[in-house]
Amino acid sequence: MGVHNTNIKESFFQKHKATIAYSICLALLLFLLKWLELRFIIFDHSLEIYIGAIAVIFTSLGIWLALKLSKPKIKTVVVEKEVYINKSENFVLNESMVTELELSKRELEVLSLMAEGCSNQEIADRLFVSLSTVKTHNQNLFEKLDVKRRTQAIEMGKRLSLIP
Repeated sequence: MGVHNTNIKESFFQKHKATIAYSICLALLLFLLKWLELRFIIFDHSLEIYIGAIAVIFTSLGIWLALKLSKPKIKTVVVEKEVYINKSENFVLNESMVTELELSKRELEVLSLMAEGCSNQEIADRLFVSLSTVKTHNQNLFEKLDVKRRTQAIEMGKRLSLIP
């Protein structure tokens, strides 16, 4: 069988010898023409090719630099703080602290309404006073309690037993 296959291959190559040689020559000629065409394109448009390569390099460098510079340098740290809530039914107002801080009855009312979550306008409506009066009471409370925010005032009021 091996001898028979060899004879078939030899007869195929001998029959189509001219066709195979012609095909190989055409493939080489096509390769040579494409290579020459590429060389002429590169020579004719070499400036544009160099400018394009430089543009690609600077674009990638710019993207890399932007990503590097826009990355935050400070890591965000989440701090969990325990808040103790005393839900005692028998709330007793710390009268000595009220007199020590010189808090008025109206300022205590404003502080308790703040603790309920009322806005300045809602506090003004409930107490039948103007909005600017409520803001003045807020400033006085912040100053007397030595705080800067409503949440700090509420926390301090609870800590000092000024509000339930």
